[in-house]
Amino acid sequence: MIKKDTYKTIDVAPEPVLFKDKNSKFFGYAFPVTNEDDIKSYLVQLKKEHHSARHWCYAYQLGTETISYRANDDGEPSNSAGMPIYGQILSFEVTNILIVVVRYFGGVKLGVGGLINAYKTSAHQILETSNIIEKTININYLISFDYKNMNTVMRIIKEKSLNIIHQKLEMNCQITLSIRKNEADFIFKIFNNLYEIDIKEV
Repeated sequence: MIKKDTYKTIDVAPEPVLFKDKNSKFFGYAFPVTNEDDIKSYLVQLKKEHHSARHWCYAYQLGTETISYRANDDGEPSNSAGMPIYGQILSFEVTNILIVVVRYFGGVKLGVGGLINAYKTSAHQILETSNIIEKTININYLISFDYKNMNTVMRIIKEKSLNIIHQKLEMNCQITLSIRKNEADFIFKIFNNLYEIDIKEV
């Protein structure tokens, strides 16, 4: 059985969306992220941009096989903001994504049900406007060999249409390949069986 080796994410941050309820304004944002540093910098940026807002609630999911996620209510009643946002991330089956909903309080309390609806709707709307793309889960291999074996290596790379992400071609050559997960074992064996050519996962 072939394991799934693709995942869905967004390629760029779309324009923010605005949802209003009883004078409260909710601005929805989505960002493609790959680590927690990305997330922190976007949150800092939004807090500067919306410095007079009341809440900056968010949820994110990182990873393809090992998943990490967080949902933050940022002062709203427990589970009324972060989890409804995270629920939409799960609903759209996307990962490596941060969704932030910035709230300006309009003077009228919405109640927990109203808040859940507002944060869920904002997250849904921003995901609706996002360009969701499918990517493959890849494994990177470093191939090391002497210059005299260059033709052999390059022939395989060309035949198998492999993706080179870095190369250093000198007396001692090194090429880093990014291989789709389902094909990785097969490609590893080809290079591993060649004389004077070293391959390892990086």
